[in-house]
Amino acid sequence: MSQSFHNESANQPSFNQQQSLNHGGHEVMDMHETLGEIIAGMNQSIILRPHVKDPELLSILDRQYNFTLGMYNTIVESFKTGHDPSVPTGRYQMETGNNFTYGLNPGQPKKPMQNANEMNDETISGFLLGAQKGTAKCMTAAATETTNPVVRRVVADSIPNCIEMAYELSIYQNKHGYYQVPQYSQQDMRTILDSFGTITNPLH
Repeated sequence: MSQSFHNESANQPSFNQQQSLNHGGHEVMDMHETLGEIIAGMNQSIILRPHVKDPELLSILDRQYNFTLGMYNTIVESFKTGHDPSVPTGRYQMETGNNFTYGLNPGQPKKPMQNANEMNDETISGFLLGAQKGTAKCMTAAATETTNPVVRRVVADSIPNCIEMAYELSIYQNKHGYYQVPQYSQQDMRTILDSFGTITNPLH
């Protein structure tokens, strides 16, 4: 009888094992998709890197890849263990300004590539931007479904970094004329800005 009791006790998961399995079904699948999205973006960077011609874009690609690598490891560790990761969530810092050029200039219509030799910095920066936007969307969905408090915090804290990296790439594209930003007329803009007001009486 004592032998039977010993076997039952040995088969019970430890506290650490219980913590690492503290995930809901939606969370597991959302995290699976999120981590897959991060890997796809990083793989894309490796494939595209040899084709980059602009040193500025190459610098952005390298900095974002290296930061994403650390972010990925932090998320994986917290997801597998259910505990605080050994390396906490960092904060991505852009090395560029945040000025946009507004207005539209006529140019050649955009078309899908028909040959891999058409790959250029505009296309590459667009791929990188799309990857960051996709990761931000996956992380946002995952954070709203996550039951493990550590994983939820790590993922939620990582979303602003994806947004910052996407913003940096959109600034780069705008600077080089790849991404143009239209505006309304001053009158229409003022009308829209003035169409909302604030209130001062909260609920008690």
